[in-house]
Amino acid sequence: MQALRLARPRASLRPFARSIAASASGTHATASPASSASSSVIPLSNVEAQWEQLSHDEQLTVHQQLEELQKKDWKTLSIDEKKAAYYVAFGPHGPRAPVNPPGTTMKVLLGTLAGVAAAGAVFIAVRSFAPPPPKSISKEWEEASNERALEQKMNPISGISSEGYSGTGFVTHK
Repeated sequence: MQALRLARPRASLRPFARSIAASASGTHATASPASSASSSVIPLSNVEAQWEQLSHDEQLTVHQQLEELQKKDWKTLSIDEKKAAYYVAFGPHGPRAPVNPPGTTMKVLLGTLAGVAAAGAVFIAVRSFAPPPPKSISKEWEEASNERALEQKMNPISGISSEGYSGTGFVTHK
């Protein structure tokens, strides 16, 4: 019942302000908003299907009806009343309404695929207009760089000219 009270939308104060203003001006309202709302009974069977079509006042009336029903023993409630209470408290409406309408997943998937395809097309276009790689990026050039480093005794402590060196040196191609 606490969850139902928390989930219940608050009634606006305008109807009460109007009734107060009407009584202050000298005209008396025949019925208060609370008594007129409780006089119309909305059937609780299949509340899930009718909830979106109900006005805010009718939804408030359903909340009040369910609060009164839940004050009784839960064993005496019908299945429809229990379903209505659960739907009103925890149903997919208000803050728990789905954020994305159905079909959004397919749109996001197709949009992502289109973005990846466009990026691939741009990559291929840029690569087709690019100049050839420089001649220094070849296995032969790197092996020649290793020989030159050995001739010059480059990095004799831990590098290519050190004793027992077993690394590949400047060669990065396989």
